[in-house]
Amino acid sequence: MTKSIKQLKITTRLHVIRAEYRITQEQLAKEIGVTRATIVAIEGGGYNPSLELAFRIARYFKTDIHTIFFVEEEKE
Repeated sequence: MTKSIKQLKITTRLHVIRAEYRITQEQLAKEIGVTRATIVAIEGGGYNPSLELAFRIARYFKTDIHTIFFVEEEKE
């Protein structure tokens, strides 16, 4: 019997947290050393950041990664 592996979906609250801090995508991008397009892609769900980038984002907001990013199991 083999166990099927479910796909994981990484979801982000980055746009919400960024809005709470009243910081633009451009400002955040500059502060953490990426392009605005990267922030747009992360917020839109089209790009999952590397672990390093996720830590940089979390550090910028002085929080942990799980506050910004979380995983949902997708249905088979």
